[in-house]
Order: sequence, then C-alpha cells, then structure tokens
Amino acid sequence: MGHSTPTATEAHQTGAPGEQRKALPALSLAALGVVYGDIGTSPLYTLSTIFDSANGLSLNAFNIVGIVSLIFWSLMVVVSLKYVVLVLRADNHSEGGIMALLALAASSVSTRPRLRRALLVVGVMGAALFFGDSVITPAISVLSAVEGLEVAAPMLKTFVIPVTLAALIALFIMQKHGTSGIGAVFGPVMVLWFVVIGIVGLVNTFATPVILVALNPLQGLGFCLRHGWLAFIALGAVVLSVTGAEALYADMGHFGKRPIRVTWFGIVFPALALNYLGQGALLLAHPGALESPFYRLFPQWAIFPMIVLATIATVIASQAVISGTYSMTKQAMQLSFLPRMNVVHTSEQEIGQIYVPGINWALLAAVVAAVIGFGSSTALGAAYGIAVTGTMLITTLLTFFVVRYAWHYNWLLCVFATVFFVVIDAAFFSANLLKIVAGGWFPLVIGAVMFTIMATWGRGWEMMLAEARVRAGTTPLKPYLTSLLARAPLRVGGTAIFLTPNPDAVPHALVNNLKHNQVLHECMVFLTVTTKEIPWVPENERMKLQPLGPGFYQATVTYGFKDEVDLPKALAECTAEGPAFELSATSWFLSRATVVPKPGSGMALWRERLFAVMLHNVGNVAAFFRLPANRVFEVGARVEI
Repeated sequence: MGHSTPTATEAHQTGAPGEQRKALPALSLAALGVVYGDIGTSPLYTLSTIFDSANGLSLNAFNIVGIVSLIFWSLMVVVSLKYVVLVLRADNHSEGGIMALLALAASSVSTRPRLRRALLVVGVMGAALFFGDSVITPAISVLSAVEGLEVAAPMLKTFVIPVTLAALIALFIMQKHGTSGIGAVFGPVMVLWFVVIGIVGLVNTFATPVILVALNPLQGLGFCLRHGWLAFIALGAVVLSVTGAEALYADMGHFGKRPIRVTWFGIVFPALALNYLGQGALLLAHPGALESPFYRLFPQWAIFPMIVLATIATVIASQAVISGTYSMTKQAMQLSFLPRMNVVHTSEQEIGQIYVPGINWALLAAVVAAVIGFGSSTALGAAYGIAVTGTMLITTLLTFFVVRYAWHYNWLLCVFATVFFVVIDAAFFSANLLKIVAGGWFPLVIGAVMFTIMATWGRGWEMMLAEARVRAGTTPLKPYLTSLLARAPLRVGGTAIFLTPNPDAVPHALVNNLKHNQVLHECMVFLTVTTKEIPWVPENERMKLQPLGPGFYQATVTYGFKDEVDLPKALAECTAEGPAFELSATSWFLSRATVVPKPGSGMALWRERLFAVMLHNVGNVAAFFRLPANRVFEVGARVEI
C-alpha cells in the first residue's frame, strides 16, 4: 500500500538497488537520531538504580558481574532477538507500533468476534501503558543527565531540579514549532553520543578486564540461582537497560527494517554493551563510584562537556517519545479509540510531523509532577519499567496472533516462540509489580485513566453509531430520494455534502435542512468516511462515487489509520465519474449528536456519562476533517445509548 507522498521507507523499499544503497546511510543516520534516544541514554541511571540501597543488593564482585551479565543478555535476547530479528517482521504494511500491531492482530481474527474484541481490549491496555511510559521517559532521562552537576560540583545539587524543569518546559513549548529544524542534528549528536560512551566503556574495560566474564550467560544465571528473591527484585531494575526497545518497532514505518537493524548491530548495541561493561569494571575497581557510575567513567575535565552532551541526548530521547505519543494519539483517533482532538501539522513536507496541543500540555503537567514528586532519577527508576514491561508483554501476545492467524506459521513454532518470550516478559513485568508502592503506581494510574478513556470512547462510539444507524435505517435513502424527486423541490446552485455514518440511510441533517429551508442544492452528495485497519490507503482507492439520481451521489472516502484526513482534498482529487466539485461553492452539513445516557443497557451509567461529557467537549469535527469553517452547518441530534 502507498500514499501520495511516499515516505523514506517506501522510497527505500521500492527503489532500485543502487538507490537503496544510497538511501541506507541517510536513513540509518536519521534512525539513530530518533529511534535510540531512550535506550541509548539508559546507561545514565540503570546501574545506580539496581544497586540502590533500597533494593537490598550489596555491592561486591559477584553481584557486579552477575548484574552486568543480566544486562548484556537482556539486550541480546529482548532487543536483538525479540525486537530486531523477530518483531520487526510483524509489520502492518511496513508500519509498526502497538496500534499498528493491534490493527493487524484484530484483522487476522476478524471471523472470530469474541477473540477480536478480547484482542482489542488487550491492545488498548498496551496503548494506555505507553502513555504512562511517555510521562516517565522525559522525566527520568533529563533528570539523570542534569544530576551530573552533583558529580562535577556537589554545591550545584540545588540547581538540578530547576535546570531539569527549565529544559523540559522549553522542550514542550517548542513542540508547536515542529522538529524539522532541530531534527537534522539529532542523528550526528547521537552518533557522537554512542561513540563517546562506547570508547569510555572500552577504556575502563581494558583497565579491569575481569569484567569480561560477564559475557558468559552462566554468570547471570548463577546470580539468579544464588540470590533468588533478591535477584527477582533486581530484575525490576535490570529492565531499565531495555526501555526504549518498543521504539525500534514503533518507528519502523519511518525508516524501514534494514536501517534499524544495521544501526542496532553496527553501533548502538556495541556501544551500550561496552559502556555497561565499563561501568561494571569501574565498580569492581572503585566501589565508591556507585554514586554515579556513568559520569565517574570520565576524567574530571570531561564531566561538564558530558553533562551537556547527555542533556542534549536525553532531550532527543524525550522528543522521540513525545512525537511517538502524538503519532499514537492520531492513530487511536482514526481507529475510534480516542475523541477527535485538534491536530496541527507542523511541516508542509513531512506528513508525519504533527503536534497535538491537548496531549502536549497534559504530558507537560504530568512530567513536571513526576520530576517534583520523585525528585531524583533513582526514585523515578522505581516508577519506570512497569509500563514498559507491560507493553512488551502485550506486544508478544499480539504478535502470536499475527504470525499464527495472519501468516499461518506452524502452530508448535508459534507457541514455543511465544512462551519463550512471554516467560521473559512476564518475569520482568512481575518483578516491576513489586515497585508499585515505591512509585510504580504513578504510570499505572496514568495507564488506568487512559484505558478508561479509550475503552469508554471506543465502546460508546460503537454504540452511538449503531443507534444512529438503527434510527436512520427506518428511512432507506434510495426510496426516500425517489419520493423526494417526485415532489420536484426547488433546487439552488452549488453542492451540499452530508456526512453520514450509514451510506444507505437518510442523514438526519438532510431532513432538518429540508424542513427549515425547503430547498435542495443542485448537487447533493451523501458522504461516509471509513477507516481501514491498515496504515495507508492508495490515492486511487481513496474515494468511490456512485450516482443515485439526477444530481444525487453517494460517496465513500477511505483512510488508513496513519493517513492525513482531508475531505476537501479528497473531493478535489476525485477522478471518478461525477461532478467537478467547486469547493468554494460547496456547503458541508454535519450532525452533532447529544448523547443521553440510559440506565439498563450498554455500558455502566457512569461510563455512558463519561462518554457524553467527552462527546460534548470533543474537538472541532470540522477542523479534524479539514473543512472550511465558513461553509459548515451543524444540525443537532439526540441519541440514547
């Protein structure tokens, strides 16, 4: 599938071999600047969080080697094997991420409605947890970078929180201007970041080469067998080393599989592995460096430059998460899991560059609350992980249904691979459940709120459309038009477009318009907008136009969940047989429903009331469809659910 403006991914996939080779370096550099910010900055806080005194794990040679071994093999199994090698294959027309995977899994079991509904619930839970992750990531990343000030000069400790808040507030304020300008430097900065942390890790590893025994997986296994419960607790912090793995899958649509795989195995994984080995080597030689093992890797003269570089890298990591949240919000809106909100397009060249003001300011408020409330990256480490591991577990479960029911892989192979990764994901997730009281409740509360909103909106929207179709279905469109034409009503110039959820029923707005104005436009179009469970719909399949009689047409406009919704553009580019739409002489008629909650049916009464409140305060529908504000007429309707 494609769309009118090919993405870099599509150009890469469809170009000639020579063009693909030329595109690979550019795509790889861009991927470095977007995909790896989160996982690439994890060394800032992972080891110090694991050995936090609250976890009860003593700092000795056996534990250091065991922990570094667990981190290395977590990167190898969870990121390299699961995500980079396997999950990247589960693409929805070259698109990735939890919403794309949910759409693919749901469509693969479309003939099993109960299973499909269960998958939708599970997928929405994963998406809701992503919102919790998107709050913690900017907070812990930037805070951990700025905490380097304490290492460079202890008297600067009081400035850590203010500087962190200033950086984050500036970042969120900048969102409305788009990221195309600063995006060009993201890649080179992250290349510098990975090269520097890899080299300093290598230098410290050479200084204490005994740490290399951590590459033996038996060291990690021995650590787990010896410590039992303490090792289980430690897993809740070890998972910090793989946070951001979901971004590799989510950003696949922007860059393609190959650039992500090349950059992971070519620079990111080696740099991370060397840095964790270097931190382990440093702790073996100088246990006192536990206060900040990342910054203690560097000589004193390099700490301030590294604070600057780390802050920039963590801002990049935060930007990637924020942009990903906008993208997922837009997808959820088009799949009818979130109310329509104002979406601002910040670039005329890049269709994926969007800004959602409502989400932006809600995120900022939650991030500021996290920084002030937790106060340190170590404390935030307790809150981090639970949302990430929950999303990872759900990704594994959804992938099973894709590879089994969409691709028809061998049953035993699917079960074996799924059980293998579910055991690992479940271990990480359950270990993080122990941190609920210590801070894990924070992303869970955010996730629970988002799940309630998404599940309530999705179910309420489904019920409202069903009720609207039942009411409208009592008056079929074609017989109604036949009787209407027989009365020969007065026709006026121009085009009237009536948006309707049911293409075969009479729109409520048409009946009200005739009742009050008693005229018909020369051209009457009954338009239904549908969204497929695929990311892109080709332009030549965008709009279907069918004549219903003299001057009457039935139109269906189809979008994918990542397409840009623009109804005037769809009409202007319509090449089907029919009228040439003069948009300056076109009026748009919408029905704005007022939901009346009704006890005893549908959802719980409190959920119906919540849906009614959201529907009443929903973003401007005309703006969502990009309709000209001065040519839109709204007609009210009451719907009981």
